[in-house]
Amino acid sequence: MAQGSDTSNQPVVPQAYNALEQFKYEVASELGINNEYQTGYWGNISSRECGAVGGHMVRRMIAAAEQSLIEGVTAGVKSGFEQSLNLNPNRNKLNP
Repeated sequence: MAQGSDTSNQPVVPQAYNALEQFKYEVASELGINNEYQTGYWGNISSRECGAVGGHMVRRMIAAAEQSLIEGVTAGVKSGFEQSLNLNPNRNKLNP
C-alpha cells in the first residue's frame, strides 16, 4: 500500500454523504446502468459501469463548482460596480 494512503474511505464532509448517495443513484439511473444497484449492492455491476457513474458525478460536480465560481465573481464585479456608482454624490442630481 502506498505511503500515506487511507483505507477508511471517510467522507471529507460527512453531512454530504446522503446527498452524494442520492446523486450516485440518480446518475446511475440516467446512464441506464443495470437496475441491480437499487438494492444497495453494487457487486454485480461491472467496473466499467461503476466508473462511468463516478466519472459523470465528477463532471457534474465540476460543472456546478465552475458555475458557482462564475456567479460569485459576477456578483462581486456587479457589487463593486454598483458601489463605485454610488460613490458619486451628484449622480442623480439635476444641474441647477
